[in-house]
Amino acid sequence: MAELKDQLRTDLVAAMKAKDSFTTGVLRMVIAAIANEEVAGDEARELSADEELSIITREARKRRESAEAYEAGNRMDLADKETREAELLAKYLPAPLTEEELDAIVAEEVAQVEGATIKQMGLIVKAVNARIQGRAEGSLVAAKVKAALL
Repeated sequence: MAELKDQLRTDLVAAMKAKDSFTTGVLRMVIAAIANEEVAGDEARELSADEELSIITREARKRRESAEAYEAGNRMDLADKETREAELLAKYLPAPLTEEELDAIVAEEVAQVEGATIKQMGLIVKAVNARIQGRAEGSLVAAKVKAALL
């Protein structure tokens, strides 16, 4: 179940041996985020591969958003650091869907709902997100579904 976590730990050891402080810091941050999620709630539990993947996706998104904020604030040094962190985390994520693949999945899900209107948007977005499993941004999925319904 924890294949991704094991891979992160293996890569952390390799980065430490190579004295790569940047990679070591990023991997420690991700492993800590996974550990925090494991102990969150009433009792400690083992995370599924999908849950681990969603944590890494969330952390990568945080880095991209931070980079955008730093660029807006004209702090290119910090923006570059955040971008490099996001790129490092992207190595652990599945390949993102292309526009065409996402459009096809959205069209299939919209077709499965009889008389699809904007009122069923949440239902369709949920179904699309279940199929894509984090390989596209949620805001992009919502925009595609909304465009397909209008």
